[in-house]
This record gives sequence, structure tokens and C-alpha cells, in this order.
Amino acid sequence: MTLLSFLQVMSFNCSLWQDNSMSVKHFAFVKFSEVTEQCFLLFTLILFMFLASLTGNALIALAIWTNPALHTPMYFFLANLSLLEIGYTCSTIPKMLQNLVSEARGISREGCATQMFFFTLFGISECCLLAAMAFDRYMAICSPLHYATRMSRGVCGHLVMVSWGVGCTVGLGQTNYIFSLDFCGPCEIDHFCDLPPILALACGDTSHNEAAVFIAAILCISSPFLLIIASYGRILAAVLVMPSPEGRRKALSTCSSHLLVVTLFYGSGSVTYLRPKASHSPRVDKLLALFYTVVTSMLNPIIYSLRNKEVKTALRKTLGKKNVLTHR
Repeated sequence: MTLLSFLQVMSFNCSLWQDNSMSVKHFAFVKFSEVTEQCFLLFTLILFMFLASLTGNALIALAIWTNPALHTPMYFFLANLSLLEIGYTCSTIPKMLQNLVSEARGISREGCATQMFFFTLFGISECCLLAAMAFDRYMAICSPLHYATRMSRGVCGHLVMVSWGVGCTVGLGQTNYIFSLDFCGPCEIDHFCDLPPILALACGDTSHNEAAVFIAAILCISSPFLLIIASYGRILAAVLVMPSPEGRRKALSTCSSHLLVVTLFYGSGSVTYLRPKASHSPRVDKLLALFYTVVTSMLNPIIYSLRNKEVKTALRKTLGKKNVLTHR
């Protein structure tokens, strides 16, 4: 094969490469399905879940901010969790929806880096915030006499700032480190600009980048998870020695929603990222990506509103105020 023929083949197979450069400057998302009807069905389903997630999380955040009775550490963290969920879904789902109904499924190198930064920012921040919420429940149940002083407004504010700060730092560092590499193709990404699939497109030795991703995962994903496990281990030990069955039931009920959210978040992430490579398939990977980006975010408001009387009451008040303003 002559050099000209080789370049023509490369141009055909990877038309998004920049001219006179062997480094990818644009990426393309793999089509969800070749059947148009399936794409529109998926578009409708994802759009519904996306809007439900945005509406549910926005209502919970609004209900907490506008109801003084919910101005406590637990609900302060919950409001921030709702904001993170909104950002988490908005960083990926709009582009996913566009790819389902448009033939223009490309994304620039800069656009891909931006998506990766925000997805990493919100994902890592949520890991840290879930750990802060577990610590809050530990202090409330295991040290109730000191709870008000140890979980003051300033302490809660610092915990949230640290969560967002860690997410921002990791997002900036990983995005800058990965996009300092050259990309030789193939040009296609399965679902969105996540760390592992983009790193797999890089040319040359990526061992240092893989090590950096591994270290970040250990420090910012596994460590918060271990803190959550330790907190609930202490909570369980404290609940078991409570003399009153009513006290045990009340203590466990305050933790059940958070535990369910943690299980969904870490469970879906573990299935997605820790499965053996031999079990990966493009269709399954797309469905898992859809689940842990939009389904879990949609379920979180439902979990907290169904299992928490105070949140349900606040939501009714908030919706009631909206109805009154609408009819004026």
C-alpha cells in the first residue's frame, strides 16, 4: 500500500482528524442504534428521566432553602447533594440527547475536555459529600450531646467547600494531564468523555496517566467509601445497644435514605468501572452509563421525599406557595 493510499484510508476511517496532524482534534460518539425508531424511543425516555431528575432535585433544594425548619446540617448537605446531581446530569445528558437525534455526533477536543472536567468535578464532589453526610449521621447518633457544637454551620460549610474543592482540583488535574497527550484514534467514544475511554485513545505510553487515575480513585472514591462504611459501622454498634426499640427505629430511619443513595451511587459505579474487561460490550456499557448518570440522579429525590416526612411536608408547602402565586 502506498503512502497516499494509507492516508486516504486513515482519512476515511477517521475523518475527524485534523489535516496534516496525526493527533485527533475532534471525537465522535458511537451511535446508540442504527434503527431510527429505537433512537427516538431512547431520546424520549432519557429526556423524561432528565427532566424528572432536574425537577426533583431542584424542588428538594428549593424546599430546603425556603423552609427554616430544614436549616439543619443533614438537610444542608442534602440541598448541596441535589445541586451536585443537577450538575452531574447536565454535564453529559444534553450532549447524549443531541447524539440520539442528530447526525452531527462530533465533539471538539476542547468540548470533550470541558465535559470530562465537569463530569469529574461533580462525581468526585459527590463522593466526598456522601462521606460528609455519613459523618453527620454518625455525630447525630453516636454523639448527640456534642452534635450542635461539632456540626455547626461553619463546620458544615467547610465540609461542603472541601467536597467541591477536591472535585474541582481532581477534575482540573486529571483533565489537564490526559489532554496534554496526543490522540491517534480510533476517534469514536461509546457514550461521553469519561477518563478511561479517552485515555484509551491516547498515543504512546499512558502508564503514568493510568497511575494518576488509580491514585485519584483510591484517594477520592475509595477513601470516602471507607469512611462511610466506618461511620455506619459505629452507628450500627450504637443502635444495637439502645434500650428503646423506638429509639433504634428512629435512628435507623434517619440513615436509610442516605444508605440507599450510597448503594445506588457506588453500586452502579462499581459495576461500570470494576467489571472484567472480558465482560464489556458496547450495548451494556451504554446502558450502564445511562443508569449511573441519569437514573440514580432521578431516584435520589424520590428516595428522600418518600422516606422523609419533613421533606414531604416542605415539598407540599413549596408547591402550595407556587400554586398560590400562579393563581394570583
